[in-house]
Amino acid sequence: MKGKLGLNWDLVAKARECAKNVAEDTQKFIDIHSTVAVERTVCRLMGIDDTNEVGVPLANIVVQHMEGHKLLPVGAALTLGAAMISENLTPQQIAGKISEGTLDLSKIAIEDVEKAKRAAHSVAEQTVAKIAENRKTREAYLKRHGDKAGPLIYLIVATGNIYEDVTQAVAAVKQGADVIAVIRTTGQSLLDYVPYGETTEGFGGTYATQANFKLMRAALDKAGDEVGRYVRLCNYCSGLCMPEIAAMGAMERLDVMLNDALYGVLFRDINMKRTFIDQNFSRMINAYAGVIINTGEDNYLTTADAVEQAHTVLASQFLNEQFALKAGLLEEQMGLGHAFEISPDVENGFLMELAQAQMAREIFPKAPLKYMPPTKFMTGDIFMGNVQNALFNAVTIMTGQRIHLLGMLTEAIHTPFMSDRALSVENAKYIFNTMADISGEIEFKEGGIIQSRAKEVLEKAYELLREIEKRKIFDSIEGGIFADIKRKPDGGKGLSGVFLKGDGYYNPFTELMGKGGVSYE
Repeated sequence: MKGKLGLNWDLVAKARECAKNVAEDTQKFIDIHSTVAVERTVCRLMGIDDTNEVGVPLANIVVQHMEGHKLLPVGAALTLGAAMISENLTPQQIAGKISEGTLDLSKIAIEDVEKAKRAAHSVAEQTVAKIAENRKTREAYLKRHGDKAGPLIYLIVATGNIYEDVTQAVAAVKQGADVIAVIRTTGQSLLDYVPYGETTEGFGGTYATQANFKLMRAALDKAGDEVGRYVRLCNYCSGLCMPEIAAMGAMERLDVMLNDALYGVLFRDINMKRTFIDQNFSRMINAYAGVIINTGEDNYLTTADAVEQAHTVLASQFLNEQFALKAGLLEEQMGLGHAFEISPDVENGFLMELAQAQMAREIFPKAPLKYMPPTKFMTGDIFMGNVQNALFNAVTIMTGQRIHLLGMLTEAIHTPFMSDRALSVENAKYIFNTMADISGEIEFKEGGIIQSRAKEVLEKAYELLREIEKRKIFDSIEGGIFADIKRKPDGGKGLSGVFLKGDGYYNPFTELMGKGGVSYE
């Protein structure tokens, strides 16, 4: 493969093989386990919606009921299928009766397993067809408006009030945003349920709910038609409800989802066994829905040094790629993450940033890489901040990054400017235009600083992956191999929601979505 960095492609292949072996070893554990979040997702995909009179989601009530009666090992779908036949009820009606206390699933025998499977499968097919239709609708929009060739300008809204978010999002679209990310309220990743309805009270972000997704999707479609381009919608399917939020996003036509195999473990102390199982099913849903996932390697550099620990970012990208492939995601759906986070005081820091970004581009040529702006060393000096963001923008256009999260000159200021988004868009658009074809015009000095830096990072990433392959992923994380953060395999939040699949376990969606991003027919 031709590239500007003179990378050792044999070493790249070896690193990828190590990551593949790690993913395949972990998949053995994933395949024989499920979680309460996976089963709640199955319930939602089979049509169970709404909450009881005190706001508890019916999907939670059904799965708790099954868990209490030891029915989960065969899977929620099979139990629901049997109840549909026995009681002549829809899954939603079954959920309502369980909530009322008038139906006990433990008293319904699964007399004909195949008939119960067919009943569950018939309902599952309807939801899968809707998700497939959403994907076709997205493709129709992109065909109508065309898709942007260069970096997608990614902007955040995070007021806590979905209606205010819509107002900000529409303004951002008119200013030039291509992707709108609705940041989740602080701590939602730690909730073991998904809130319901349109919400107006969030802190540091807005609750991820299906109703909020629907509202924002409609607003962006309308604004996109007005400006003549398709605007992508992004949210977060991470945390304890990872697959549930992926399902909600698939049903409401989200386009981008934050969806990492390691982020929740490292930065939210969610149990690693729970996370690896949940990420697999959530990514299967995203694959089928045509969603681009974004991974969270940028977060490593907010806790560890960006010069010394750059190789952990690359190693994690290799791992996220392989876990995504196991779930059926195409390379074109893998928005692998990285960040511009080297201290401005480091001599030749820009060259190191350029090397890291170019290396990611060359090693993952089909991936719509997500590049994060400087945050760690932003001081509140808006003039210096604007310069740092300009250099970040320059790296993006020089290395062909795809999803470009705009840096804000007011980063580190408690009260941002009303015009900070507009100013950031203006900065990026100027640089992307004035340097539009620079990537094809430049080469890097053979054996120079940039090539040498890339070589060093690749070699260290390979050695790290070899170590992880030898120690296995659970022991490696326990040893603090990423971001200097240590987590225990049986520690963290959510382990009690992990269970071993029993004989005859059934999930119709793994069959119906099994081809992932390859086909949705």
